[in-house]
Amino acid sequence: MMGTEGSTRLRFRRHIINTRYRQACTLVRAFLHPYRKAVASALVALVCTAGLTLGLGQGLRILVDQGLATESPVELARAVGVFFVLVLGLALGTFARFYLVSWIGERVVADIRKRVFNHLIDLPPGFFEHNRALEIQSRFTADTTVLQSVIGSSVSIALRNALMLVGGLVLLFVTNARLASIIVLGFPVVILPILIFGRRVRQLSRLSQDRVADVGSYVGENLTQIKTLQAFNHQAHDRTYFDRVSESAFDTAHARIRQRAWLSTLAITLVMGAIGVVIWVGGLDVIHGRISPGELAAFLFYSLLVGVAAGAISEVIGELQRAAGSAARLFELLQTQPEFQRPATALDQFPAPVRGEIQLDNLTFRYPGRRGQPALADICLHVRAGETLALVGPSGAGKSTLFDLLLNFYELDSGSIRLDGIDTREMSLQALRSCFALVPQNPALFHGTVADNIRYGRPEASLAEVEQAARVAHAHEFIATLPEGYHTRLGDAGQGLSGGQQQRLAIARALLVDAPILLLDEATSALDAQSEHLIQQAMPALTAGRTTLVIAHRLATVRHADRIAVLDRGRLLAVGHHDQLMQENSLYRRLAALQFRDQTD
Repeated sequence: MMGTEGSTRLRFRRHIINTRYRQACTLVRAFLHPYRKAVASALVALVCTAGLTLGLGQGLRILVDQGLATESPVELARAVGVFFVLVLGLALGTFARFYLVSWIGERVVADIRKRVFNHLIDLPPGFFEHNRALEIQSRFTADTTVLQSVIGSSVSIALRNALMLVGGLVLLFVTNARLASIIVLGFPVVILPILIFGRRVRQLSRLSQDRVADVGSYVGENLTQIKTLQAFNHQAHDRTYFDRVSESAFDTAHARIRQRAWLSTLAITLVMGAIGVVIWVGGLDVIHGRISPGELAAFLFYSLLVGVAAGAISEVIGELQRAAGSAARLFELLQTQPEFQRPATALDQFPAPVRGEIQLDNLTFRYPGRRGQPALADICLHVRAGETLALVGPSGAGKSTLFDLLLNFYELDSGSIRLDGIDTREMSLQALRSCFALVPQNPALFHGTVADNIRYGRPEASLAEVEQAARVAHAHEFIATLPEGYHTRLGDAGQGLSGGQQQRLAIARALLVDAPILLLDEATSALDAQSEHLIQQAMPALTAGRTTLVIAHRLATVRHADRIAVLDRGRLLAVGHHDQLMQENSLYRRLAALQFRDQTD
């Protein structure tokens, strides 16, 4: 029974390995295809250099037998001339091969990076909830680096050494069949131990790659949250944990290095030992006149080529297998499809200017993989064009989820969302999302200039337009005090700016986009009074002439909204004006009592 289970596991493992090789070959072939002329040229250069390298053995034979043995200066000069012609041809061929192969490696990996990145940024947020972004980033950089090394170097080395191995074996028999038979019979004794050690090195290389990815992911996560780390005095814990992660990576690398060192030692010992045997047997043949000294020199040259080629191939096989794993992981990323797809007939633009009327019909949604009560259940809501609608309710009521669904980050379980009477599922994502401007509670700012962050939604906007939006958002005043004004570069996530300054930049960004619908996750809930006052002053310009949905954390900021929608546990409880809800809805009345205690006492 155990034998059957072991056999099944072995077959499954082989199936996985074969699948990964097929995926790797499919991926690499697809990216190599546009550069097939360069690949063909590189192969020609590779064959030529391998042939010239093999030709050096014959040049060496001529040099010994016709140049040195004859003791003729003319013959010596001719033999040296032939040798130098071969060397010059080899040098030029090596230049062409190295340049073309390296160029192909860099070019293909750049294309893979672009394709993977372009694919990743189109995947819905749900994908990144179940896959750590920092781990994907680490894999993205590490795996593409491995591929670059393999495509730009290791494949060429493998092919060149394979040609020299085969050609060297053929020329060994041509030069001296008797000595060649000794080499062939001893070949398994030399190669098998190298292959066994090489397999162990490959396994440790893959494990070492995983450990390095863990290190990179942990560093990125902690540096991204450096303020939280330091605020909680978490350095000691992080130092201890990172020490364990680093030591684990070191131990794996140490084991790999030790095995690699033994592999090199074994290879040198066995290969050079085999060559020593050949020298002894061939030397006896030279002494007894059975072969010439030039033949022995050529034979030793080919023996050395065969041994070096075999050793190089055994090492490169590990790199190729590691690259297969890297390519397979990148292939998996490229094969990952969104949980829902737009139909091929999706409209690329609205048939008429968007007015901003929103209709939610029996909208129900549950986050993928989460059981229990839906995040939103049977929501029916009509938002008139140009209206300001506030969404209020306790934490977990479904307010932010509604924003996510309006932007089509997730697929509805049932129901529909209509924009100006058109089902949003019939629109392309680009056309749909161009109708919205989002001002999140925690604004997302990127590493770049202030101007770049404001024009994030309209990269083509001029500096004058950027400045005008900043003035309306009451951001121009503090921007003017920055070292380089609008050209000041921000730190990651806007580090160096206060919360109020970040919010005003986010408002300026939304103003510049000038979308017909504004989604405002109230920007003032965690700000000081002065920052809140400035942002409140920018609100009329931001909401004028557009449909506005506001997630309200402070009821005082939405008392004068056109209407207020009350949500709780994913359900819509009531819609109305402040005074109306105070009379008719107990939840709203309770929330108001908590916030307006001074007024109600």
